[in-house]
Amino acid sequence: MTGYSGNRKALPLIRVAVRKWGWLLFLGLVIQGLIAPAAERQRGHALVLRIDGPIGPAQASYVEQGVKTAMEQDAAAVILSMDTPGGLDTAMRDIIRVIFASPLPVLTYVSPSGARAASAGTYILYASHVAAMAPGTNLGAATPVAIGGGLPLPGGRDKEPPPAEDGKKPAAPAEDSSAKTMEAKAINDAVAYIRALAELRGRNAEWAEKAVREAASLPASAALAQKVIDLMPATLDQLLADADGRTIILNDKEVQLQTAGLVIAHFDPDWRTQFLSAITNPNVALILMMIGIYGLIFEFMSPGVIYPGTIGAICLLIALYALGTLPVNYAGVGLILLGIALMIGEAFAPSFGILGIGGAIAFVLGATIMFDSDIPGFEISWAILLTIIGASLLFALLVVPMVIAAYRRPVVTGQEDMLHKIGDVLEWSGTAGQVFVHGERWRAISDTPLAAGQKVRIIGLDGLTLKVQPASSPPSQGDRR
Repeated sequence: MTGYSGNRKALPLIRVAVRKWGWLLFLGLVIQGLIAPAAERQRGHALVLRIDGPIGPAQASYVEQGVKTAMEQDAAAVILSMDTPGGLDTAMRDIIRVIFASPLPVLTYVSPSGARAASAGTYILYASHVAAMAPGTNLGAATPVAIGGGLPLPGGRDKEPPPAEDGKKPAAPAEDSSAKTMEAKAINDAVAYIRALAELRGRNAEWAEKAVREAASLPASAALAQKVIDLMPATLDQLLADADGRTIILNDKEVQLQTAGLVIAHFDPDWRTQFLSAITNPNVALILMMIGIYGLIFEFMSPGVIYPGTIGAICLLIALYALGTLPVNYAGVGLILLGIALMIGEAFAPSFGILGIGGAIAFVLGATIMFDSDIPGFEISWAILLTIIGASLLFALLVVPMVIAAYRRPVVTGQEDMLHKIGDVLEWSGTAGQVFVHGERWRAISDTPLAAGQKVRIIGLDGLTLKVQPASSPPSQGDRR
């Protein structure tokens, strides 16, 4: 009993100790939860943006949003991870303007192994505060591409024509001379731009010019050796470690990077960017335009259906928005509209296929020149183009004639079906009475006196009243509803 009594006396002391240490443990966990995020905030993070594929308006908008988000999150740096074949000049320059205006250092990293920074990607790499490439990547081929066709490649010169028999150099045609002048202006402008970027960031300006004039390319190792890029890390963590301590010019001030140990966070494009990226694909824009045009045509042919017109209007507006963000040759748009008009005209005024074939040719030419097929990632797919042409021809030669025939076919339902039918007079008084038609009793009026049992012909309707005349009389030329 004595031992048991001692244990009972110790229980209150044990409870006090458990409560004391439990509260201390709880306070420790709370303090750790408060300190850890603060320590991580003090440690900072780098926000990673990812560009895969051609550079267009959607990618430019995404980079701008990413830099703004990094500023709002108080990030220490922005990493632009990239794998691109090139893209639109306007979108490329928008991205470079964002990099120049960024208060945060932008580290552009061509990755993973096997990726490239071709054409527009080379300019962006040159414009970045730190240019890095993973092993096994490449950059270059920065020759500008003009709307309607590529510019000359190596050297920017075409072969000279052979000399004339008298030994004199033949004069170049005026059109050829004008085209060469425009090509030279575009190339010289691109050379000046990329040299300015190279000199601003202290990179190899001679090779940059070569990439533009001769479409030269380099692998990552050679780019590092020739001071085209700054680093060749294998991973993002290694990029941050290698960039640590480097001095860059940020907003006209020398800044020493402190990137070692930064936490890596990723910024994914929102739904608007993904939607813009989808509709600015020339093939998608062309399909939307066709759906819009044919939807409106269906609505005009069958008023009141609503759905074709609504869907068509939405698709057409989206297509016009997409075309407004792309380098479009509006002569191509005109040819597409002309082609559609000719194919529909074939249905209204058959011309043994001449209008239909002419419309198909105009459509092909328009779709071919509407977008510049030489810009990487902005080519028109021939499979899609031929499918649209086939569908347009079927629509013009089969669907439209069927709709027209149905529209011209006599009405066989409703009150219109009563016209010219024969009925029997049930009773008549003066100019009005009752007639029996289609198993129904109708009120009728007539300018001719009638008698019960007489056959009458319906020549018109006035609401629920029939206009009739004796069936023996020839149909009136003025019969109308």
